[in-house]
Amino acid sequence: MSRTLVSLGGEAGLFELVSHARRGPGRRERLSTAQIDLIARTVHRTPEVMIKVLTRGGKDLKAVGSHLRYLSRRGELEIETDEGQHLSGRGFEKAIIEDWDLDLDELRPSAQLRPWNRPPPKLAHKLIFSMPPGTPPTKVLEAVRTLAREEFALKHRYAMVLHTDEPHPHVHVVVKALGENGTRLNIRKDTLQRWRREFARHLRALGVPANATERVGRGISHKPQKDGIFRATLRGASTHDQKRTATVARELRNGALATEPGRSQLQATRREVLRGWAEVASSLEAQQESELAAAVRKFAREMPGPMTDQERIAEQLRRGRTSPRVPERSR
Repeated sequence: MSRTLVSLGGEAGLFELVSHARRGPGRRERLSTAQIDLIARTVHRTPEVMIKVLTRGGKDLKAVGSHLRYLSRRGELEIETDEGQHLSGRGFEKAIIEDWDLDLDELRPSAQLRPWNRPPPKLAHKLIFSMPPGTPPTKVLEAVRTLAREEFALKHRYAMVLHTDEPHPHVHVVVKALGENGTRLNIRKDTLQRWRREFARHLRALGVPANATERVGRGISHKPQKDGIFRATLRGASTHDQKRTATVARELRNGALATEPGRSQLQATRREVLRGWAEVASSLEAQQESELAAAVRKFAREMPGPMTDQERIAEQLRRGRTSPRVPERSR
C-alpha cells in the first residue's frame, strides 16, 4: 500500500496522517480532538518548545563541577535540586557531587574492568529547555520543574537553574546518568520527542502557548546546530554562521554553488510532507472542519521550499540579509 504521511508529535503521541490508506471506498481516518487541536496549533504557528542535549563533557568530576559552576554564574545564581534545596555560593558544586555519589560513579567503570578502548560513561546529562523571547521565564521554569519531577523523581538525581540573560528564557538541567536503582539514563530521539511533548503540555497548562512537532512537518529543512555552535549562539559569540557565509559568498563569486549531498532526498521528503498535509485537509473537510482545512492548505502552500544550508545562505546573500565578512577573533 502506498502511503504518504506527516508525522506530528502531540500529547496524544506520534501519529500518522496518510494520503493513500483509507478504511474502504470514500472512508478516511477520523481525526481525534487531540489531533485536531495539534493541527490547529501547528498551522497557526504556535511557538515550538526546544530541548537540547549537550553531548560534550559530563564524563568526569571536573567537567561536572565546571558545568555546575558555569550554570550558577560562579555561585551568583541559585541551583535548585530535586530535594527542593537552593544552593549557591562558593563550593556548592562539591556538595552536589558528594550528595550524588558521583565520585563513586566515576570509579565504578574502572572497578568493573572496562575495556581500555571504550570511553567512560557519562556521570551526568546536560539539558537545556528553551522557549522564544517574550515567554514568561518563571513559567518556563515551572514547566521544567514539573517535567523533571515526573520524569526523574526518585529515579535520577537532578538540579536546575533558570537563565534570563539571553533573549530566549531557558532552563539548564543536570541529571545524574546512573539511576538510584542502578539503571542508566539513555536519551534517544523518541525520548527527546516525548520530553518536548510534555514540556509543551505543561506550558499550556500554565497558559503559555506551546507546541511540539517534528521539524520536517513544519517545512524546516536545515539541521539543528551542534553543541558548541548552539552554546556560542546563546552567548551571542558564534562565528560559525559567518564563516559558512563567507565560504558560500566565495562560491557565488566564482559562479558556482557546490551541490550538497542529500538534496534530492530533501526534495523527496518535502513532496511526501505536502501530500500528507493535503490528506489532513481532506480529512478535516470530511469532518466539517472547513475553516481549519483552509488554514492547513494555506500553511502547506506558504511552506518555504526545501533548501540545503548552503542554498539558504546563498538566498540570504542575494537578498542582502547577511554579510559575508567574518569578524576577527577576539583576543
